[in-house]
Amino acid sequence: MSLRVLLADDQELVRTGFRLILSAEPDLEVVGEAADGAQAVEAAVRLRPDVVLMDVRMPSVDGIEATHRLGRLGPDPPRVIMLTTFDLDEYVYEALRAGASGFLLKDAPATQLVEAIRVVAAGDALLAPAITRRMIAEFARRPQPADEPALADLTAREREVLTLVARGLSNTEIAAELYVSEATVKTHLKRVLAKLRLRDRVQAVVLAYETGLVQPGGALRAEPG
Repeated sequence: MSLRVLLADDQELVRTGFRLILSAEPDLEVVGEAADGAQAVEAAVRLRPDVVLMDVRMPSVDGIEATHRLGRLGPDPPRVIMLTTFDLDEYVYEALRAGASGFLLKDAPATQLVEAIRVVAAGDALLAPAITRRMIAEFARRPQPADEPALADLTAREREVLTLVARGLSNTEIAAELYVSEATVKTHLKRVLAKLRLRDRVQAVVLAYETGLVQPGGALRAEPG
């Protein structure tokens, strides 16, 4: 069964390029296009895509507001990959807070774009490492008033796992760091997300920095998984 993809970008040439790339993949189907955020939300309601490729900057309703609206569609909204032209877009942090499952540069290789769609459709999150380092350092110093649950409900090991996730380690690397199995890491992470009412790894990273559990600085490697 093909993954259904919606393209949302105000530049027709960009949408055409993405459509050509994705049409070459047997497991991906472009079900619609939108030129702004309002059209993206309307199309998502009508077409029920699995993944939306969402430009950050669009006229009328931008990608961030559209992502907010998509998150309110129901219990199983489409996953959103934010696309930006810049390696440090001032809106990327807000996009993650809005509920995006990850973000990529528009000039990312075609193979990376295709893999990103498969990754987020499978329920994982995707962070482009080159952007993540700058995004965290720039925006995590400006935490917003939040109503997220406190970290007090986490066990010591769960806090440890969350810290390592926020530092960019993959599940395999966390398992090696803590001398446990990868399955155990996944179990801890699942409990962290449940206790903090977070949807995925991206939101966990954002919350860890917002609450001060992890401070900006040092090299970060963010990977799907």
